[in-house]
Amino acid sequence: MFKVKLRRLLGAFFLKANLTTTLLMLAAYALSSYALMLIARETELTHPANFFYWLIVTSSTVGYGDLSPVTPLGKWLVSIWVIPLGLTMFAIILAKVGFYLSELILKGKRGLRMLQNVNHTIIIGWNDSRTLRLIDLLRAKTEGSQHDIVLCVSKEMENPLPGQIDFVKTEHFSHEEGMRRTNLRQAKRIIIDTPQDDVTLTTALFCQKHNHEAHITAYFNDETVADLLKTHCPSVECVPSVGVEMLAKSAVDPGSSALHKQLLDSTYGMTQYSVKYEGEDITLSDVFARFKSEFKATIIAIKQKESNRIDLNPALDYPLVKGDTLFYIASDRLPPQKCFANQ
Repeated sequence: MFKVKLRRLLGAFFLKANLTTTLLMLAAYALSSYALMLIARETELTHPANFFYWLIVTSSTVGYGDLSPVTPLGKWLVSIWVIPLGLTMFAIILAKVGFYLSELILKGKRGLRMLQNVNHTIIIGWNDSRTLRLIDLLRAKTEGSQHDIVLCVSKEMENPLPGQIDFVKTEHFSHEEGMRRTNLRQAKRIIIDTPQDDVTLTTALFCQKHNHEAHITAYFNDETVADLLKTHCPSVECVPSVGVEMLAKSAVDPGSSALHKQLLDSTYGMTQYSVKYEGEDITLSDVFARFKSEFKATIIAIKQKESNRIDLNPALDYPLVKGDTLFYIASDRLPPQKCFANQ
């Protein structure tokens, strides 16, 4: 009865104890067991090469039998101290490890874990199937690279794609502590797609403040709100809703909607990519034919380094300078070193 009560008391104590206390108790258990074996003159068990092996085997009930007490006092001490206390400690340690792993997994599912991702992509906002489609497109668009995707939401939900993306839940997207869990400062890309334009606006300002080096993209239903953001954060790329424009274009030129969808869809067929030119000054003709003949890719537009304007269908004598961005259509993304190997 006494041993049962003692084990219950020790179990309750260990479950509530922190790591330091647990380590101290384990050390006290090992030292006291060693001292008792010295008193019992168990010379074989107290040999430095044997003691910890014997103690772990005994307390975990493996009991190989290759080492055991031989003196009457040693047998009594092992039966009333080493084994009962060792069993309790072994069980409690397993329980604490199980609780820790369970809590870690649960935190990850609920979005409460502090992430350590670097050069990752953060998606802020949840729009059901549209967000899932966005994740699919991003994973296809970044083929060949190992950028992690972190979904950050303010809605009460769990990770919709456990094992495929990381997940963070925060009270709101300007909450310092909650957004810190996304490791915002180390992100390479930030995509803001919330249902409300005013939330998107404040979130973009917050992200620009805490990581001005990341490429920030924000989706807006109202272009006036997007223009307001551009006045404060010119480097943020604002994506407006083009539903009306697409309706008009498809009505005048049937099939336009399917064409634009194909250009944007990276999950199959030809699609649109971009690459930055980092070589010497040349003309477009120096690379246009190579793209077509070697890569079956077509250059369709160029964005100058110091301008937001995009020149569609540029002439072959268009001057290319270091820092310009080329937009092209291809079946796969082309590495820059492959595109401009001779430039």
